[in-house]
Amino acid sequence: MPYITKTARQVLDAGQDAPMDAGELNYAVTKLCLSYLDEGAMSYRRLNEIIGVLECAKLEVYRRMVAPYEDEKMAESGDVYPVGGG
Repeated sequence: MPYITKTARQVLDAGQDAPMDAGELNYAVTKLCLSYLDEGAMSYRRLNEIIGVLECAKLEVYRRMVAPYEDEKMAESGDVYPVGGG
């Protein structure tokens, strides 16, 4: 569990601000997942759904945002891997 200040929790819980750092983002995602669990009985299936959604969201952020950013930086600075990968 991300341990952020009670004031930051109140602000995020009220929807008054977006997360400002990794701890606040972790808190917001955790609260969303807990809210999903509250909608149904605790079960392996529900927990597995949360893990699956988090994994797919992670992969999509990587595919859509991180990989293009890395490609851009590689073009600017040069590749560190040998041609052909080996």
